[in-house]
Amino acid sequence: MKLIIHIDDNLKETRFDTIVANHSKACPRNKAANLIRNGDILVNAEKKKPGYKTKQGDIITGIIPDSGNEAMVLPENIELNIKFEDDHIMLINKKPGMVVHPAPGNFSGTLVNALLFYDPKIRNVGEDCLRSGIVHRLDKDTSGLMVVAKTKSALHFLQNEFKQRRVEKKYLALVSGNFADDQGEINLPIARHPVKRKIMAIARENGKFAKTCWRVKKKFKTACLVEALLKTGRTHQIRVHFYAIDHPLIGELVYQPRRYRKNKGIVALRQMLHSWQLSFRHPYSGKRIFFEAELPEDFLQTQALLESIQ
Repeated sequence: MKLIIHIDDNLKETRFDTIVANHSKACPRNKAANLIRNGDILVNAEKKKPGYKTKQGDIITGIIPDSGNEAMVLPENIELNIKFEDDHIMLINKKPGMVVHPAPGNFSGTLVNALLFYDPKIRNVGEDCLRSGIVHRLDKDTSGLMVVAKTKSALHFLQNEFKQRRVEKKYLALVSGNFADDQGEINLPIARHPVKRKIMAIARENGKFAKTCWRVKKKFKTACLVEALLKTGRTHQIRVHFYAIDHPLIGELVYQPRRYRKNKGIVALRQMLHSWQLSFRHPYSGKRIFFEAELPEDFLQTQALLESIQ
């Protein structure tokens, strides 16, 4: 169900999740809160907390999944590259081009569809049937490690670990140009683009704090292989940050100078970004564990091509 609510004098100073829950019988408050946290329901096209107190003139927009959506999310026999599995979690090396979870108009071929076929019990992990077992997300064209929860307790534990920034996330990226230094930090706040609401942008006045630490692992004539350590987890953070310092990712078609956005002069068909390493506390034992995922073939081919350029 599409949601559009204009906040008038009668609704101002009311909790965001309460307004959404009162608007639809199919959306109790706990479900409303989850949709809000996931960014499916926004205020003035911006993500807010469930407890946000609305102001007169605010506009709430989003989509409340229909109750029939659960039946629409069907198990599909899609191959998974499983790096680790026990009774509590799975570590998946996600292939590039795979969407993480279903969304309106896209209910097939996602990681969730594959998970439901592999382990049907995952359907009960989480309150949103479209995100069963999903702890965090990667962009469609970003490859690499994702942790999936197999129980509700594991899901809640890991979501809190991500929220408290206790999870260490390292990526590998191929970026344009060469750096003067071998390592550095990017500290630039990020928010929704003021006009193009589907993408992000540097916003020095109203953006959220974002920090990316980087280190050059290998230099080519026209590019670098870079290790990026995320200190925060903003949407499209690595892609936005490297574009902002004039080193956009190879293959990037969104956060890229306009002259290259139609794939002119780009040697890859997707952004060369790979979730390489994850380290976090196990939700059952509490012990810190570490995982690493090998690079996909298209990343290796692009790297080899860059090495061949003299």
